[in-house]
Amino acid sequence: MSGLHTWTGLLLGWVLYAMFLTGTVSFFKDELSQWMRPELPRLTQPLDPAVVAQRVADEIGRIAPNASQWSIKLPDGRSNTVYAFWRTPGVGKGAPGFGQDYFDPITGHRAEARETLGGDFFYRFHFQFYYMSPFWGRLLAGLAAMSMLVAIVAGVITHKKIFTDFFTFRWGKGQRSWLDAHNALSVFGLPFHVMITYTGLVTLMALYVPWGERTAIKTPAERQQLTAELSAFIRADKPGGDKVPLGSIEAMVRQAQQRWGTTDVGRVNSANPGDATARVAVTRGDAGRVSMSPDYLEFDGVTAKLLKVHDHVGAAAETRGVLYALHIGRFSDLETRWLYFIVSFMGTAMVGTGLVMWTVKRRQKLPDPERPFFGFRLVERLNIASIAGLSIAMTAFLWANRLLPNAMADRAFWEIHVFFIVWGLTLLHALLRPAKSAWVEQLWTAAALLALIPVLNAATTQRPLWHSLASGDWVFAGIDLMCVALALLHAVLAIRTARNSARLRPPRSASKRGGIPAMSREAAT
Repeated sequence: MSGLHTWTGLLLGWVLYAMFLTGTVSFFKDELSQWMRPELPRLTQPLDPAVVAQRVADEIGRIAPNASQWSIKLPDGRSNTVYAFWRTPGVGKGAPGFGQDYFDPITGHRAEARETLGGDFFYRFHFQFYYMSPFWGRLLAGLAAMSMLVAIVAGVITHKKIFTDFFTFRWGKGQRSWLDAHNALSVFGLPFHVMITYTGLVTLMALYVPWGERTAIKTPAERQQLTAELSAFIRADKPGGDKVPLGSIEAMVRQAQQRWGTTDVGRVNSANPGDATARVAVTRGDAGRVSMSPDYLEFDGVTAKLLKVHDHVGAAAETRGVLYALHIGRFSDLETRWLYFIVSFMGTAMVGTGLVMWTVKRRQKLPDPERPFFGFRLVERLNIASIAGLSIAMTAFLWANRLLPNAMADRAFWEIHVFFIVWGLTLLHALLRPAKSAWVEQLWTAAALLALIPVLNAATTQRPLWHSLASGDWVFAGIDLMCVALALLHAVLAIRTARNSARLRPPRSASKRGGIPAMSREAAT
């Protein structure tokens, strides 16, 4: 079990660390997206979802009159824009088109802001990565999550004194300190780590184990029923050909508000808008509802007549919906979301300390710690780039958001390119520099970049930290202050690493005590 815990945690540990850290940030992805579009003012007063939905639906009808399907995500207390996407039928044998954009909820027009994916980049990267197809990215994420689940179970079995070790921490004791930190981080958030890992697998279970579904679901009617159990998107059937204006979206949302409450409306989806066969679904919001199972009202898209109420699903679909909701935490209020963030951050540290502990533990067993074998050097360098380097890359992504020209072509994608270019440079730096020096230099670089984020924001926008604090703009102020707090954390780690490096620099004479070279014995601590 000890070997299983070690190797399942190590082989995909670098992938897991990136998944955990970007997933942790994603709990505040909406707030981060606001920060990355500083041109858009914050919404100080709640807007009527019915009015906003009508405005944006009219705008989509103008810019994509031939859309076969569209979906509008209405703003809530965490977002100041309306996200919408639409599909258009292909020409001849061509593939269907796809469009998406962000809209101003006040005017209904496209938002006049810099092009960026915002916090959604970290959210998507968390479970499907980038520069690869979503299918293979999600398979890799599932493999990493399964390895994490195996490592957690094996770790609980291996650490017989797991409860006692939670209350034990020995600072400055080398390997023992890393093990104590790893144990404490693991035990404190153990229920959360099990939940977040298992539910992550459940969210994409049909991709990982599709054979039961393929065996049970055979006919088109069964497939349609399955889709209705899992999603609120109405299938766009073949249009009838009679062009009829879409009915009042505002009236449909009003009916949903009477059932759920004024602000508890999440999305509006339409199939075949502008046709006599049009259908509209108004879905319930996620806040306060610990389930991602579809809960929506289906309307005739022409007359706005309520056709069906979809407010319950089968037991299996509801179980899946609850587990899905527990994973992404969209039901949570601010306090619960912060709890998610803190415990998930501890999970990130748990993976990071486990990776570092592998090298610390094995260094004392090396014949010559100054000339480790290739596998050891590779793990050590990957640790540096995956842990310290990822902090630099994620901060560089924020810097790119502020420094790239707003009119730049493919600007959103260049923000992402900067992220990966910088991350690749950190790996190159780790390969070229001595390990201890690389750790210290990259940690200090991350600390400096994070600490300067408020300065950069003040120099490039009209919303500096002092203005945000004075006006009560806690989204902008919170992100600036969080960057400062993370800068302090990286600075502390850099100082501790530098002091440890200086203290452990051995003398040239390799005097032996008990058959162990002094160099090996000190490097182990």
